Amino acid sequence: MAVGQRAIQRNASEPKAVRQPLRQEVVDGIKSYILRNELRPGDPLPTEPALCEALGASRSSVREAIRILTALDIVEVRHGHGTYVGRLSLSALVESLTFRGLLSPDDDFQVMSDLIEVRELFERGMAERLVEALSAEQIGRLEGLVDDMRRAGAGEGHGFVEADRAFHTLLLAPLGNDLIGQLSTAFWDVYVIVAPHLDVFTHEHEAATIANHQRIVDAVRDRDPAEFAVALSEHYEPVRQRIAEARARR
Repeated sequence: MAVGQRAIQRNASEPKAVRQPLRQEVVDGIKSYILRNELRPGDPLPTEPALCEALGASRSSVREAIRILTALDIVEVRHGHGTYVGRLSLSALVESLTFRGLLSPDDDFQVMSDLIEVRELFERGMAERLVEALSAEQIGRLEGLVDDMRRAGAGEGHGFVEADRAFHTLLLAPLGNDLIGQLSTAFWDVYVIVAPHLDVFTHEHEAATIANHQRIVDAVRDRDPAEFAVALSEHYEPVRQRIAEARARR
């Protein structure tokens, strides 16, 4: 028998090598498992050996996929307990936008402008619903947050930025829309991180910010969506102007 024929016969008798799934295939396989089984945030995932068997993947491939999905907050690893479906938050988006904003002297201004536009779009677009849905108790809390901003601005306390953020979070709360809430919070996170690098906020701006927030509260209390929308525009327009001025200086 010729050498070539013996080699063919020998190869035919040996088991075929099983192709290991690529990393992205393993990532997609875990995501498909979550969707197929209708798992919710906090639900447990199979053990690592079970995932390896189900996906036909090596342990190293599964571990790498878990790391990728953890970074995206799709899964959560609780050491000593196991792997669970994550909160599915927008933390990856926040990290990406923040890094983009800090990466270059020009991008930070563009990121700021984009965030302001999106935040105003959310709030103005929901003006009628918000004015109708905010309860008397929530309006009182909004008023209290404006008072917190006044005290912080007058040097009587800390937390101007925290009060401002809480104000806008509460403003959108009646919508009951988790996606809008997460997006708004994500954009605010990026804004807070990037803003100090712009050096564009003065005491005069602080006073104007407080006054505009008070006008928003007054419009909500009067159940006046048109005035509410105008108050929001006047709140965000000076911010855009400060960004433009800072960009021109740089």
